Amino acid sequence: MKIPFTYTWRSLWTRRLTTVLTLSGIALVAFVFASVLMLSRGVENTLIETGSMDNAIVIRKSATSELVSQIERDHANLIKTYPEVALLPDGKPFVSGETYVIINLLKRGSNDMGNISVRGISPEGLQLRPQVKLSAGRWFSMGTQEIVVGKNIATNFNNSAIGEQLRFGDALWTIVGHIDGGGTAFDSEIWGDVEQMMPAFGRPVFSSVTLRLKSPEMFDALKLRVEQDPRTSYTEVKREQEYYKEQSKFMSDFIRVLGLVVTIIFSIGAMIGAMITMYAAVANRTREIGTMRALGFRRRSILGAFLVESILLSLIGGAIGIGLASFMSLVRISTTNFGSFSELAFGFALAPDIIGWTLFFSVIMGIVGGFLPSVRASRLSILNALRSA
Repeated sequence: MKIPFTYTWRSLWTRRLTTVLTLSGIALVAFVFASVLMLSRGVENTLIETGSMDNAIVIRKSATSELVSQIERDHANLIKTYPEVALLPDGKPFVSGETYVIINLLKRGSNDMGNISVRGISPEGLQLRPQVKLSAGRWFSMGTQEIVVGKNIATNFNNSAIGEQLRFGDALWTIVGHIDGGGTAFDSEIWGDVEQMMPAFGRPVFSSVTLRLKSPEMFDALKLRVEQDPRTSYTEVKREQEYYKEQSKFMSDFIRVLGLVVTIIFSIGAMIGAMITMYAAVANRTREIGTMRALGFRRRSILGAFLVESILLSLIGGAIGIGLASFMSLVRISTTNFGSFSELAFGFALAPDIIGWTLFFSVIMGIVGGFLPSVRASRLSILNALRSA
């Protein structure tokens, strides 16, 4: 004979106080678990969405980022002649030689030092990033010491309002606009004319070359051409999206590992709480269990009923935790990206696979926490159970 599911549900409702306390513990663990995964995914999404599959980036071979890369100006001009490179309507190559450096700015309120990415770009560089929009002011004029700053910098750092000036490199730069990168890493960058920034920082070479492919399928041909040309063999080509994905890997992995360690510690407490709750349920229902055994219910049916009760408890707790974690999608934080050592703003990103993993983790907690009490319930002697008070 099988025990009906309504019995399990009613038993949870009957023990409302202990049920709520156990749900709270499991929901907390599920909240932490989902939040950690959302934070890690947020870092990845922010950087991956920064790049485009239509674009490719050329950096020095073995360079971990643009920050430590160098591309000779002559070689940048050579890349512009490759047939895989798209052309603009006026016939110019859709290529931007760029410089990338880090400066220090003070944060609003705390005056803590923050590392800020400064990118010198060409006129083609603006067109290569259509996701970046002007949110206030105007674009900088080429040939001048004007700059635009990302919205994260404008919000969180001193002296970043339109009309204010910043001194870095060997020049004084005037802020003429704010840009919105649509939640990408460009929200945390300062942009200006590459031909003005290179001498200001004493850099005779580019940090990288970004280009638009005639079609994404031509990437392999471009990569082979760059590798086989002895003049550019010291460089390597990556899809822009893949490059930014690599930049996110270390930071996202660190967040994920650290968060999971904390989650496991919390989950041990939650599983112990679930186990205590289920043991109390067995102790309070000894005579009830004996009656079910006398009516013909098998040991495995009783074991299954108590185990389902524990799993159901964990699933509800997991769902509550996910619901609470979903509000974290409204939060954006700013911290140092370990890949580029610069400020990066990103948010929590909820995805279907994160929901699935959180519910799976909750079920595991329910099984581990409820298995031993369920075994004890199934092994109760009919005679001793019926004799109990």
